[in-house]
Amino acid sequence: MKKGFGKGFLAGILCCVMLFVIVSCGKGNENESRLTKKQTTPTPVTVQEGTPTPTPTPASSLSDVEYAGKLKQISEILDKYYYQPIDYNNIVDGIYHGMVSAVGDPYTVYYNAQEMETFLQSSAGSYAGLGASVRIGDSKYPVLTRVFPGSPAEKAGLLAEDTVIEVDGEDVYNVPLDIVVTKVRGPIGSHLELTVYREGEPEYLHFDVIRDTVELPTVEHQMLANQIGYISVLEFDEVTAQQFNDAVDDLTRQNMRALIVDLRSNPGGSLSTVKSMLSRILPKGKLLVYMEDKYGQKEEHFSNTDETVDVPIAVLMNGNSASASEVFGGCLQDYGKAILVGTQSFGKGIVQTILPLGDGSGIKVTISSYFTPNGRNIHKKGLTPDVEVELKDELKKLTTIPIEDDNQIQKAIEELKKKI
Repeated sequence: MKKGFGKGFLAGILCCVMLFVIVSCGKGNENESRLTKKQTTPTPVTVQEGTPTPTPTPASSLSDVEYAGKLKQISEILDKYYYQPIDYNNIVDGIYHGMVSAVGDPYTVYYNAQEMETFLQSSAGSYAGLGASVRIGDSKYPVLTRVFPGSPAEKAGLLAEDTVIEVDGEDVYNVPLDIVVTKVRGPIGSHLELTVYREGEPEYLHFDVIRDTVELPTVEHQMLANQIGYISVLEFDEVTAQQFNDAVDDLTRQNMRALIVDLRSNPGGSLSTVKSMLSRILPKGKLLVYMEDKYGQKEEHFSNTDETVDVPIAVLMNGNSASASEVFGGCLQDYGKAILVGTQSFGKGIVQTILPLGDGSGIKVTISSYFTPNGRNIHKKGLTPDVEVELKDELKKLTTIPIEDDNQIQKAIEELKKKI
């Protein structure tokens, strides 16, 4: 490995240019012991008697000489002793991934060029892959939170709350969520092999999923009885703001008297999108959200349109509603503009930005905490609903729940009818 690697690597990071700010999520509550990563018995290391035990020097920063020298030493050992040929492109890629992962934040992630391209495609709202929302469970394996109707996932027989153990034969224990997503996506028509744990099944299940283009139906709307509008928002992608605004306009033309915004299992997305959506509801000049970095510097965002929605609003949330969903719900709750109905939200109150490294790769890095207008930071806490109601157990794994059977929607309707 080249001696100047450390210096060049640091220079690459320092030369990053910010592209855009995003809000994302990851979480879980699956704690089955069988999903715990298998432990292997370590091979004993023989130490010559009298050999002093080395004491690591605490590192406050990376030193070109010391750390580049150690990388060179490791490279030489591998070259000499490892029993098979070594692909140093993979080694270097692993160094980048490992360095970023070692900060201990699951939302701070390194992307190689291929992963970066896939990530940027997914944020645009169209991709070729599985057709499901995913979070990381307490078991540190990915868990499907929603399977989209008509998606490759549904056609293959996958269900919400399935836990993914392997992707194409590769164990995905403790793999960052964004990296799991890039592994799932691929060319249209290609096959994806998934090994899945499903509660109640004695053995792991195996699925062959045929990848296809997935056009995320980020916004769906309809008018319910009593002139109550209903808008479901699945993710906050680039296309979502215009779809949401169009839905509000359509329901307004139909003389909407109240509105339900369904953010259940919405993992988040673009901050600019949620700002645009809130601007459609709240008067111009209202503080929507603010961020604060480690230096105490604040960045405030305000409503920037003259349009408003002057009807009672209920926002549906659950434990998989995260990040941008919580910006939306928390803002409206602070102003008394909406009631929150459902269960405690996930609790992700930190903001990431994408920094390109100039060679197609990049880093998504957490840069600040965000706060609701009243100064609430809900990170690892979540939003508490004004009206708490748990979805019936028999409905939780269904791909589609009829509105008349959905007890959380029916509770929201009941609360809104008191206000109209």
